[in-house]
Amino acid sequence: MSTPFYVSPEQRMNDMADYARKGIARGRSLIGMVYAGGILLCAENPSRTLHKVSEIYDRIGFAGVGKYNEFDQLRIAGVRHADLKGYSFSRQDVDARSLANQYAQILGQVFTHEMKPLEVEILVAELAESDGEDQLFHILYDGSVSDHPDYVVLGGDAKAIQERFEERYQPGLSLPDALSAAVAGLTEPDRELHAEDLEVAVLDRGNGRRAFRRIEGDELAALIG
Repeated sequence: MSTPFYVSPEQRMNDMADYARKGIARGRSLIGMVYAGGILLCAENPSRTLHKVSEIYDRIGFAGVGKYNEFDQLRIAGVRHADLKGYSFSRQDVDARSLANQYAQILGQVFTHEMKPLEVEILVAELAESDGEDQLFHILYDGSVSDHPDYVVLGGDAKAIQERFEERYQPGLSLPDALSAAVAGLTEPDRELHAEDLEVAVLDRGNGRRAFRRIEGDELAALIG
């Protein structure tokens, strides 16, 4: 009788984490940050049809890095969860914290029990009614959740991007200055990013209930210019 193949749980978790990180690193990064008028979501994404940044609900935005088909499935699940909860109870009961917990449970379950982890990192952002109360939740491939009061970097070489970004960032930036800091963080030393290389959206406190708004075309070029 042959001896069953055995891998220790610790080794399996390490291998799964390495696999997920390598998959995520092959993609392009994004930055979510609080600015004077709301929350800015800025991603390197030359595609005009495959969005990495989207709206989940009234004042809640979603962003993902890694494998597009995997984080888009999570986005759809989040939209359905938010719609059902808002319809069953009230729109005010839908919040980023509960969505982040739902995502963490899904990612943690897949990471622990499936053969392959999801090669994604996601961000759930909620715009508050007043300054200083906005929320940014970063959820990793293994279901780990962290909240950030000011900004968060997802995907790719996050450490190097954060170092470049922090040289330009300070609390309370205007939208043009915030976007400039985000682009500086995403821009690698050996190349330049232009408006057509970026996907940018904001959760704007001045937009009312439907706070999500994409910034595209001439508006984006003017802000970067």
